[in-house]
Amino acid sequence: MSELLLSGKDVSQAIREEIKQEVERLKAVNLQPGLAVVLVGEDPASQVYVRNKHKACLELGYYSEVHRLPEDTTEEQLLELVHKLNEQETIHGILVQLPLPAQIHEKAIIDAIAVHKDVDGFHPVSVGNMVLGDDSLLPCTPAGVIEILKRYNLEIAGKHAVVIGRSNIVGKPVSLLLQRENATVTMCHSRTSNMKELTQQADILIVAIGKAKFIDASYVKPGAVVIDVGMNRLDNGKLAGDVDFDSVRELSSAITPVPGGVGPMTITMLMHNTLKAAKRIHQIEV
Repeated sequence: MSELLLSGKDVSQAIREEIKQEVERLKAVNLQPGLAVVLVGEDPASQVYVRNKHKACLELGYYSEVHRLPEDTTEEQLLELVHKLNEQETIHGILVQLPLPAQIHEKAIIDAIAVHKDVDGFHPVSVGNMVLGDDSLLPCTPAGVIEILKRYNLEIAGKHAVVIGRSNIVGKPVSLLLQRENATVTMCHSRTSNMKELTQQADILIVAIGKAKFIDASYVKPGAVVIDVGMNRLDNGKLAGDVDFDSVRELSSAITPVPGGVGPMTITMLMHNTLKAAKRIHQIEV
């Protein structure tokens, strides 16, 4: 079977071009979307993510602030900064990079971010709006998955989608977004006893479990669309997804590579959310 390679990189570039044009239009009416990213501590992976977010802001013409706080920052100090950013008119999106040091409760920080600036889509009100199908800022990676499917004109409505993984960041929200697009959704996780039986029925298989090459061809129905959200570093330093790409690509009708699949979409959807938040705050039609 000749499979279609779903390039998140290409989709991401197309969306960024659209964003760039929209930012130019907004600047003409004196509105510049603004994003504040807060990093606590020295986590190397987090530092890379924060650098990439700042770079994306500059490329797209956003106003960007990066707040780097020491590892021993208290919860009170971080909350104080979040409250300040909630009030700051030049900032339309606030992102506190996770994970946070042990002395800070993640939930307390997420809950403190103003809902209209919650560009990560993690606030309980944002999640509630997503569950209800109301307009909200959607979690970036799940929204990126849906965007890839749509931009490649892959049918979601009426399809059986199986999601492996039930995290609050990917598994749960992507299941809800697939339902919103009228898919029939089955969720699998570490306690699912007949996982292979279920995944073999999937027209769309989405994998987000954090185990390198865990899903091989024996899990996949011929002709399925396979979306690999995993990003794992192998002993040889190379990146691999949760799907054994070489064996599954022979069977699938469409598949995302790692790297270059879902990964590039996350920051792009963050930029999309920041633009959307800026337009909502200034009551410009979204």
